[in-house]
Amino acid sequence: MARHLAGLSQTMSTATSPALSVLDLVPVRTGQTSAQAVAASLTLAMRADDLGYRRYWFAEHHNMPAVASTTPPVLSAAAAARTSRIRIGSGGVMLPNHSPLVVAEQFAALEALAPGRIDLGIGRAPGSDPVITQLLRMSGTTSDVERFPEHVRDIVRLVSPEGAAVQFTNGGSYDVHATPAAGGAPEVWLLGSSDYSAQLAASAGLPYVFANHFSGQGLERALDLYRGQYQPSEAPPVPRTFLTANAIAAPTSAEAEERALPQLRSMARLRTNKPMQALETVEQAQASPLDGMAQSIVDGMRQKWFVGTGDEVGAALREFAATWGVDEVMISPIAGSYDGEPMDAAPGRTQTLELLAAALD
Repeated sequence: MARHLAGLSQTMSTATSPALSVLDLVPVRTGQTSAQAVAASLTLAMRADDLGYRRYWFAEHHNMPAVASTTPPVLSAAAAARTSRIRIGSGGVMLPNHSPLVVAEQFAALEALAPGRIDLGIGRAPGSDPVITQLLRMSGTTSDVERFPEHVRDIVRLVSPEGAAVQFTNGGSYDVHATPAAGGAPEVWLLGSSDYSAQLAASAGLPYVFANHFSGQGLERALDLYRGQYQPSEAPPVPRTFLTANAIAAPTSAEAEERALPQLRSMARLRTNKPMQALETVEQAQASPLDGMAQSIVDGMRQKWFVGTGDEVGAALREFAATWGVDEVMISPIAGSYDGEPMDAAPGRTQTLELLAAALD
C-alpha cells in the first residue's frame, strides 16, 4: 500500500470525498479486560459522532481472544445511548446464528431507542470456528443456512411497521410484529464477500456492502453482479452500496506502520492456524520476528490496507471510492497500541478517525 499511496495527494485533491463510517470489532489487547475494551470502543463511537461520521457498526465474532464484539445489538444500544447523530448498527448480525424474530425484535427496540438512526446489517457467515458455530446453531431450523434468503425476507417484513403474517395450512393467518407500535424501521443491509450475497441483495432489492476489509478478493465481480442484477424496491429504488477498508492514519508514516503490526500479525496467526491470542502491543510485535510463511502473509495483506499519514490515507480512500463508484467508505480503524497507552482508551484508533475526518473534510 505504500506504493499505492505514493503521489496520490496531488492527483486526487480535487476529487469528491466519500462519506466515512466505522466498523468496530472491539479489539482486545494484551492485559486489557473486556470492560476496558468496550469502554474504549464506546468512547470511539462518541468521537466518531462528534467528527461527523455517517455510521458506526459493530461486527459479530465469537470466542476470539482479540475480539469483544460478540453481541452487536447490546453494543449498539450502548453506543446509541451515548450518541446523537451518527447511525448505529451491526456489521453484521450473522443471521443463521439467531432466530429471525429475535433479531427483528432486538433491532425494532433499537429503532425505538434511537429513531431513524439504526442499521441492521445481516450476514450468513458463522463468525467463529466450527465448534462455536455448532453451539450457536442448536436452535433447530432457524440455523439452516440454506434458508438464509427466506430468513432475510422474514426480517425485512418483521421490522416493518406493518409486520408479517404467518400463513396456516388451513387457510388462516396470524399477525406477527417485532414491536407493537413501530413508527419506523431499521434500515436493512445485506453484507457479504461472495457472489452469493451480491446476487441475493440484488434480487431482494436491498442495499449491499462488500466486506472488502476481510480479503478484497472478488470485489469487482460482486459489485458488477449486484448492480447488474438489481431489482428495484421501495428502499432503495436503485442499487446502493459502499465498501469497507482497513485503515490506520497517524502523524507520521512510521508511526502508522508500527501501529499496523499487531493486527497484521494477528491475522497471520489466524491464517496459519496458530492459536489465537489477545492483540500484541506494538513493542511486543516488534520484539518477535515472524517466520517466512507468516511474513509472506503479512506482506500480502499490508498491500491491501490503507496505512500512512492522514493526508496519504485520505487521498488513497478518495481514489478507492472513485474507482469503485461509491460515495461512502466504512473504515475498520485497526491501529494497535503502545505499551504505555491507557487500557480504557484507543489513542491510535481515535487519531485515525480524527486525521481522516480532517483529510476528507
